[in-house]
Amino acid sequence: MGSAIAERIKKDYCVTVFDKDTARTAAVSGIKTAQGAEILLTESEIVVLAVKPQELGELLALLRGKTGGKLLISIAAGIPTTLLEERLGRESRVVRAMPNLPAKIGKGMICYCAGSGATDRDMRDAAGIFSFIGRTMPVEEKMMDAVTAVSGSGPGYFYFLLEQIDSGEREDFSAGHFVPELAKAAQAVGFSPEDAALLASVTAEGSMALLKSTGVSPEVLRGQVTSKGGTTEAGIKAMKGSGNSLSEAVKAALERARELSGA
Repeated sequence: MGSAIAERIKKDYCVTVFDKDTARTAAVSGIKTAQGAEILLTESEIVVLAVKPQELGELLALLRGKTGGKLLISIAAGIPTTLLEERLGRESRVVRAMPNLPAKIGKGMICYCAGSGATDRDMRDAAGIFSFIGRTMPVEEKMMDAVTAVSGSGPGYFYFLLEQIDSGEREDFSAGHFVPELAKAAQAVGFSPEDAALLASVTAEGSMALLKSTGVSPEVLRGQVTSKGGTTEAGIKAMKGSGNSLSEAVKAALERARELSGA
């Protein structure tokens, strides 16, 4: 996801990236590469932490006490802003975000929330960056696990269901069944009707666009968003046991998201 963000904003922002796996940044163009995370931090005003949750601890320890005056945006799933601020230092300005898989082609649904030290400008800056990879929606942090269960795992539910129908029926299925059912499930976990409708429609539209642009099977794309022991796996398991109920999928994914985030 970090590479998708960098590629899409590089015409409008001066972008510097760092990855421990230098092979992943060897072929980038129009983007500077840093020799280390600390060097990148000193050269940047806004830093996007695009690492897996299990790799975040080492990075936060490296950056601790050095983030004054910087905005840090984390897309590490399930990691609350309180933990980020504690590990980085209380002076840190943090925004937490949850993009979904279609963000890779600029069709994502991205929800984001402010840490205790983040300003209104920080939120606007985060929204500006994420607008390059899809639709944005600010939420209260207490809703982030629900975001994960609805739009974060939503592409997985979508592709799982598409595996079961003919390709010619996909568009009608998406608009006529998936979107209203996912919106209903989103309302059941606390979203307003308007926000639930946005989450469902953008998730479906983006997932369909990704399917068409890649030309791969729904099964392959489902695999890209379904990690072992994660929220999408929990949701799909619930669907299998409930006649493909999206409401049951979202409830199971929300429960798993809360377990993973320690809520």
